[in-house]
Amino acid sequence: MLQRNQISPSVDLRNRPAELPSLAETFDAFVTYLLRQYWVILGTAGLCLFGGICYLMTAAPSYTALATMIIDTRKFQAFQQQSPVSELPVDSSAVESQVEILKSENVALAVIRDLKLNEDPEFIGSRAGAAGAVLDFVSGLFAGSAPPNEFDRTRRAVRTFQKQLDVRRRGMTYVIEVSFRSLDPERAAQIANGVADAYIVDQLDSKYQATRRASVWLQDRIQELRTQASNAERAVLDYKKTNNIVTSSGKLLNEQQLGELNTQLVHVKSQVTDAKAKLDRIEAVVKGGVADATVADTLNNQVITKLRSQYLELANREADWSSRYGYNHLAAVNLRNQMREIQSSIIDELKRLAESYKSDYAIALQRQTEIERAVNESVSQSQSTNQAQVTLRELESSAQTYRSLYDNFLQRYMENVQQQSFPVSEARVITRASRPLSKSHPQTLVVLALSALGGLIAGLGLGVLRDLYDRVFRTAEMVETILDADCVAIVPRLSPSQLKAPVVARPHLPAGARMIQRGDEPVLWAAIDSPFSRFSEAIRSIKVNADLNVTKPSKILGLTSALPNEGKSTLAFVFAQLVAQSGARVLLVDCDLRNPSLSRKVAASAERGILDVLSNNATLQDTLWRDPETGLAFLPGATRSRIAHSHEVLASDQMKDFIDGVRSHYDYVIVDFPPLTPVVDVRITAHFVDSFVFIVEWGKTQVQVVERALRSARAVNENLLGVVLNKADIAAMSRYSGYGGKNYYYNSHYGRYGYTE
Repeated sequence: MLQRNQISPSVDLRNRPAELPSLAETFDAFVTYLLRQYWVILGTAGLCLFGGICYLMTAAPSYTALATMIIDTRKFQAFQQQSPVSELPVDSSAVESQVEILKSENVALAVIRDLKLNEDPEFIGSRAGAAGAVLDFVSGLFAGSAPPNEFDRTRRAVRTFQKQLDVRRRGMTYVIEVSFRSLDPERAAQIANGVADAYIVDQLDSKYQATRRASVWLQDRIQELRTQASNAERAVLDYKKTNNIVTSSGKLLNEQQLGELNTQLVHVKSQVTDAKAKLDRIEAVVKGGVADATVADTLNNQVITKLRSQYLELANREADWSSRYGYNHLAAVNLRNQMREIQSSIIDELKRLAESYKSDYAIALQRQTEIERAVNESVSQSQSTNQAQVTLRELESSAQTYRSLYDNFLQRYMENVQQQSFPVSEARVITRASRPLSKSHPQTLVVLALSALGGLIAGLGLGVLRDLYDRVFRTAEMVETILDADCVAIVPRLSPSQLKAPVVARPHLPAGARMIQRGDEPVLWAAIDSPFSRFSEAIRSIKVNADLNVTKPSKILGLTSALPNEGKSTLAFVFAQLVAQSGARVLLVDCDLRNPSLSRKVAASAERGILDVLSNNATLQDTLWRDPETGLAFLPGATRSRIAHSHEVLASDQMKDFIDGVRSHYDYVIVDFPPLTPVVDVRITAHFVDSFVFIVEWGKTQVQVVERALRSARAVNENLLGVVLNKADIAAMSRYSGYGGKNYYYNSHYGRYGYTE
């Protein structure tokens, strides 16, 4: 027996938080997706490419001619003047508006009428090419038999014309490209130039019509403004005459007089102030009794100036004598007496001047009074005419407004008349269309590239849909993610060439022994015949997982599946053989009482089975069959008739006692149970089975079937050792996993013996 390795139960890889896939994992997933769906992707791309080639072969070639024109408002600026219908400066929106005008139906009708396109079969007849013929045939089934009239032909021509016309702005410039596609290269160039010419003629005609309408409107408006201006000016003159309002140089006479009086009043007030200041000064000196000799500088009087000079001279002499001979010297005393006489003369002269200043002050004050009275009278007169002046200003403003409007409209009318005689267009052709040398549609490289690209995209989409609807188990990761269970083994599918087992010498058995015979299914002995094959290694992994199960002993192993024919009975026999070959005591029990297929394969002549043992009709040793090569003990499920209540047999106490009895005699008891979905037998076997191994057929069993089966059998799900993916296509499986599963199974060092793929 192999010693079991102990793993800590605290380590649960399934309960780890999900992590986002790395860039390498994402790339691997994409590569595996391409490997998985490459034939769908390439097939769809090939079909689309074939469709593109068919289109190129059947489509009629067409030619595109290009004419360019520019929207230039500065052209003929010397001949134009500002007019009521002048356009705004050309900006981006204006250029886009001109593009829409070029696409308009008016331009299309003008070209169709000039070139008689409503009689051209290309515009009103059948479509060109094989595809066009098919479309014409389909549309003819629903159309009437009556021939089209003139209106219908024109509408068809307009519809076809607008489809084949392409007008676009070149970048952010004022240049507009006009291209037209036609089956005839000459016709394409002719129509492209015709569109440009029709647009220019349409612009000139629209300007002429707008100018003419503006002229008519301006004439009526000018006549109305002339009458209004004349009436307003006449009302101003009548009002002036009624209110005696006289103006001179644009001003009223009383306003001019009031201005002059204000000027005189200011001057007189200045004179009064000056005279009052002089009078107050003199009166202050005279009132003091002793006049200061320096007052003469202020009064500017010749007599006082002369007396002041004498006084200053005597003062100097008196100071000199006093300093020489003393203050009381006779000469000094005489000098001081003379000085007093001069002061007396100065005071007398000041009194005389005071009387003169008093007279000047009285005269200036009288003049101020008279001027103030005149100002008051003028102000009173102005106030009496203020109300009339307000009304007059309103009348004059109205008359001036009407006159300005009249002059402005008259000037606009003259400019409009001049422009009407010389209309210009802001658009001009800078490159006329010429005959194209090669076809423009269909573009071979573009059609092929788009067909291939569309096919690849459609193929990728179809591949994704196939993956979405492929709800079967393909990888161990799917089992662990969806079922939250370990995938204990991936058993490869064996081809007929791999099942050519070598001849093995059988040991000698005693007479009468119940011996398992090799039948017509060599797959049952594939692991024994080729112990180094991938098939054998996958079966061994089931035993390894059973031995490593530390949560509970796994001596009693039950194998089941969701549906029949998933290979559970074959795997049970092969697994039991492989474990027995390692030297362990193994008992294989066929408990599929409804359909004991394993018993029919390896013990077809068995007359007694597990039912006889449970009913004590036979002993275990009398019922067992043995494999002479491995020593495997097999208890068949042979029944004489079909059992309706097989689940009661498996749930009985006898069954539990039987399992408890063989538990001590065998190292492993492997039980082949029926599938979960058709019958309910397995659901009541958890009381004597340690662990269950669930078999899922790779690429066939639906996910929802397995999930429903495990949900219905909670006992199986709770005691599940793991899931085995059976009949796996290893070559195809590598296309569903990005973790190198293919390299593992195809490793040359581990697959050199036994079966290889």
